[in-house]
Amino acid sequence: MWRFLHILAIAAVIASAAYVYSIKYQTIFAAEEVLKTQHLIARERGAISVLRAEYAHLSRPDRVQQIADSALGMQPLALNQIVKPSDIPEKAGKVDGIGRKLEALGLVGDSATPSSGVTGATPSLR
Repeated sequence: MWRFLHILAIAAVIASAAYVYSIKYQTIFAAEEVLKTQHLIARERGAISVLRAEYAHLSRPDRVQQIADSALGMQPLALNQIVKPSDIPEKAGKVDGIGRKLEALGLVGDSATPSSGVTGATPSLR
C-alpha cells in the first residue's frame, strides 16, 4: 500500500513539474509576442514620424507658392482689389421670375399664392 502511495506521489510530482514547465514556455512565448508587437508599434511610430516630416516638407509655404505661381498662373493681389465692407453692394431681393412672366402675359388672376405687393414676388420664409 505504501509503495502504491509513493508511486502515486512521484507521478503527481512529475505531472505537476510537466505542467509548470508548459506554463513557463507558454509565458516565454507570450512575452516574445508582446516584445515583437512593441517593436512593430515602434517601427510604425517611426514611419508616422517620417510621413509627418515629409508632409511638413511638402506643405512649406514657399513651395506651395512656387507651385501656385507656375501651375495656376495667378497674379499678385493689387491694392485696388481690396475694398471696404461698406463698398460691397447690398444683396438683391428674391424675385419671382415665373410670377413676373405670368403678370406680363396677363394670366395672373385670383390665385392661392401670396404676393408681396407691386413686384409680385413671393415673401421669403425667414
